[in-house]
Amino acid sequence: MKKQTGNQQLVKRINKRIVLQTIVENEPVSRAEIASVTGLNKGTVSSLVQELIDEQFIYESGPGKSSGGRRPVMLHFNERAGFFIGIDLGVHYILGVLTDVKGNIVHKLRKKLPVRSYHDVLAVLVSIISQLLDAAPESPYGVSGIGMAVPGLVNKSGEILIAPNLGWKNVHLKKDIESRFQIPVIMENEANAGAYGEKLYGTGKDYEHILYVSAGIGIGVGVLLNGELYLGAEGYAGEAGHMMVELNGKDCSCGSKGCWEMYASERALLAEAGTLPGIGETSLTIETLCELAESGHRGVLAVFHKVGTYLGIGLHNLIHTFNPELVIIGNRLVLARKWLEEPIRQVIERYTIKWHRDQANIQFSGLMTDAAALGSAALAIEQFFKQLFFIMIIWK
Repeated sequence: MKKQTGNQQLVKRINKRIVLQTIVENEPVSRAEIASVTGLNKGTVSSLVQELIDEQFIYESGPGKSSGGRRPVMLHFNERAGFFIGIDLGVHYILGVLTDVKGNIVHKLRKKLPVRSYHDVLAVLVSIISQLLDAAPESPYGVSGIGMAVPGLVNKSGEILIAPNLGWKNVHLKKDIESRFQIPVIMENEANAGAYGEKLYGTGKDYEHILYVSAGIGIGVGVLLNGELYLGAEGYAGEAGHMMVELNGKDCSCGSKGCWEMYASERALLAEAGTLPGIGETSLTIETLCELAESGHRGVLAVFHKVGTYLGIGLHNLIHTFNPELVIIGNRLVLARKWLEEPIRQVIERYTIKWHRDQANIQFSGLMTDAAALGSAALAIEQFFKQLFFIMIIWK
């Protein structure tokens, strides 16, 4: 993209962004209404609207209602101007979604991930992305970005510094995927992507200060302050799964001991249940444990209570630290909501300072396991529009 060299071009791009944003938020909308809402003169609006029509970001429909005089032509955002891929790279699965520009899911693929080595996982990723590309409908801009949510530390250049539950260090997944598909890729930690997905499309829509706790094989936390992702100085914020909850506790894959995710994650749940008489010989999944709990299995119910209690302990610490409006528990442990809610509530009611407790609203994700994939697709959409209009978040 050419470097901007004049204030006039800069102002035009900003105004064009404002016009498109107004159409997205108010469609169907007329040119006169855009001028009224934005304060731009009618000639400027008309010119910019025509450019957006020519670029196929918007389209006209039949005339709307008239308040007197000729009925105005209405404008709509073309949500199928392009498509985007969102990938949630889990420890035991890969979930891929193909979305339109507004984040509506057009196609979804989920595959189990029985492998761990980088090259083996890369091969599965390439297969999933290829299938999603093949599923994309015809559009003016095609598939214009890939967002990838990964369970580990990601630096600002997109390098995965460490993904302890996959056994990876210093992996250049972004570069490898871009080289293979020649499509821009944005990488993010999966908890941050999940938080973003919940803010845009899920439980967090009406909140500005949000903690998203991604409780799967490990635990990560996405932090939204004033509606924006808080990433920390180098992008490493949110590794709350590795805060210590037991001094000299269980060994963690990060190299430390007593980490929260060793006591309150899906892995912790399966490990505890595996010690129960008659359970360890079965093929354990969170789904089978939910079935056993539903049937009243006392040992499994006790395990859920223990894991829920440890979840509550970690949430107690995070609520005191961030004073959020909303805490969202997401990822695989959402499946066990029925048996986790009560022990979490008990910990918060007993130990959390009243003013923090009264403020915090703890909910389970409405997006279930889709949050990180949708959030990573949204980050790719945002990147695409940033390149065109500097900054644009089209879904607000």
